[in-house]
Amino acid sequence: MKSLTKYLSFKTKSKKEFVNITSDIEKLVQESGVKNGLCLVNAMHITASVFINDNESGLHKDYDKWLENLAPHSPIEQYQHNNTGEDNADAHLKRQVMGREVVVAITNYELDFGPWEAIFYGEFDGQRTKRVLVKIIGE
Repeated sequence: MKSLTKYLSFKTKSKKEFVNITSDIEKLVQESGVKNGLCLVNAMHITASVFINDNESGLHKDYDKWLENLAPHSPIEQYQHNNTGEDNADAHLKRQVMGREVVVAITNYELDFGPWEAIFYGEFDGQRTKRVLVKIIGE
């Protein structure tokens, strides 16, 4: 069995951002030498997400609007969590909705996606360095 563990670092320019990381993950799959197996991609921070969907800018704007309607950033006083001195309770809730991690099958040395699928890093409390774990296992 082969395995590869790598960490990607992100420091987004804005507080909220969606970053297509598919090509980064594809390069790591190639580096791993795994022909058939699994690739785990995990956001290691409680205000960030990893998810799979379409790489379409309108959809990303829809996500942003939808998430802001579900968990608006302000007024920050609406959240008990923010009583700790933080102002990012909404980011925790947005992460919960968008998910912590994805697992993608590897078939013949490639990510085995459905049509239009891509992997994204979702940042909801950015402008500081955060990590994503990539763990690849297989034969």
